[in-house]
Amino acid sequence: MFSIETKRELQKGNPDAFKEVFRLLYPRLKGYCKLFVPDQKEVEDLIQECFITLWDIRETIDVQKRLESFLFVIIRNKCLNFLKSQKLDSENIPADNLQIAELQHLYQLDLAEKEEKSLEEMLIQTFQESVNTLPEKMKEVFIKCKLEGKKQKEVAEEMGISIKMVEKQIAKAKKQIREQLLKKYPAMVVLIAMLLG
Repeated sequence: MFSIETKRELQKGNPDAFKEVFRLLYPRLKGYCKLFVPDQKEVEDLIQECFITLWDIRETIDVQKRLESFLFVIIRNKCLNFLKSQKLDSENIPADNLQIAELQHLYQLDLAEKEEKSLEEMLIQTFQESVNTLPEKMKEVFIKCKLEGKKQKEVAEEMGISIKMVEKQIAKAKKQIREQLLKKYPAMVVLIAMLLG
């Protein structure tokens, strides 16, 4: 995704290069982070920490390797560390209650050493592609409620539709996205359920 030139500029501390990386990777990192952490504010904090870490260690970036995979490793580790700091029986942990060891097992690959897309990247990319295939109004409702974190009432008022219609559109969108994701990643039922939660 990013050229060697962009990565070199980032290494040098060019703020424009950093902004470009942030702009392009923020939505994908956010979607991935939500697989682990259900709280919107915590997700935002973890992503911010991820980019601070990137800035702090920018000079060590290997321009021959994929920056996306490097960032997914950083955010994955921050998510797992966050979960470790929480009690596993806390109300903050998703109902699926995956154990930390199980999550770590899913992501044992050293993604920074791989040139192909990581599992995380492929899942999030497929998720985004699935969202884009939704009918226009359904997609708008889903994005506002599920990705932007707006309240259903607020979205209903914004779009001039009933709350029941918002709920119906979200349920249909989830069903359609889930079917597409499970077709491609049948072994990732729990993570897909968390992503769509």
